[in-house]
Amino acid sequence: MAARLWKTAIGGLLMTLSLVPAQAAEVTIRWGDVVSASHPAAKMIERIAADVSAKTNGRIAIQGFADGQLGGSRDMIEAVSTGVQHVVTEGAANFGQWVPSISVVESPYVWRDAAHLTKVLSGPVGAGFNDQLVAKRGMRILGWTYYGTRHLTTTGKEVKSVADMAGMKVRVPENDVFRAMVEAWGAKPTPINFGELYLALKQGVVDGQENPLPTIRAGKFDEVQKFIILTAHIITPRVVVVNDAFWKGLKPADRDVIQAAVSVGIAWHNEQILQQEKELLDTFKKAGVTIIQPDVASFSKPVLDKLPKQFEARWGAGVFDKIRAVQ
Repeated sequence: MAARLWKTAIGGLLMTLSLVPAQAAEVTIRWGDVVSASHPAAKMIERIAADVSAKTNGRIAIQGFADGQLGGSRDMIEAVSTGVQHVVTEGAANFGQWVPSISVVESPYVWRDAAHLTKVLSGPVGAGFNDQLVAKRGMRILGWTYYGTRHLTTTGKEVKSVADMAGMKVRVPENDVFRAMVEAWGAKPTPINFGELYLALKQGVVDGQENPLPTIRAGKFDEVQKFIILTAHIITPRVVVVNDAFWKGLKPADRDVIQAAVSVGIAWHNEQILQQEKELLDTFKKAGVTIIQPDVASFSKPVLDKLPKQFEARWGAGVFDKIRAVQ
């Protein structure tokens, strides 16, 4: 009887201990993104958080906030720059107000493919942008992600060449390179926060938008868009950015753990995006969306005739062509 009671007591104690975290979090990191919770970029944060928690025995906790819960793109970038928020994943061009030249990485027709993008941004070009962002705004780049190849979608208009874009209202992110591109197409750029885009498309506030296929799917834009036009106008890198003062305040060993987890998470994310891009066209077709292969040259020519010259002072003389020439 005594032995049974002893075993019961020990079993109860072990069960109680198993419910107590190995170690309470000493550091909590708030990481925001505007994409939906189903997008690989949001799932990436979850995977990185689990990895870091496991490697630090729960001492470092990363809290992910998808769907723009912490604000729009500009709001979160400002919050990270001031330290109110710790980390954000955002389009590189949105940091152009502090590092003007960085917007070249999100310019139309500068990248051939994801491999070209990764090669350039993993080298001196990417390191240079990081150094400038740290110096000018106290934010540090932890990694570059492949967000996908952007295509145009429209609510009701069949677009086969750039001539069909005349007068169309197209939603763009809040940066002037995107606006200049849409203007070069003869359309009307309309900045709208990502979190408000679905409703804007549904209500006809804009006639269309442009995003990579996985983002179109994650945002459920295929529910309110009839056509996907494969313009492939921009291959987008996004950056994982941390407040530099916060980063420097972490123990070197903890920085190493987080950086390693971010690198692994980005590799997973990029594989997911590439795989989804291969599969999604069939998914959209089955959902009743019409896929159009347009005259891509008609879209690229007015943009290439205008934008490299228009933004050369910002990007640096010859930088656009130098990036395109990397093999």
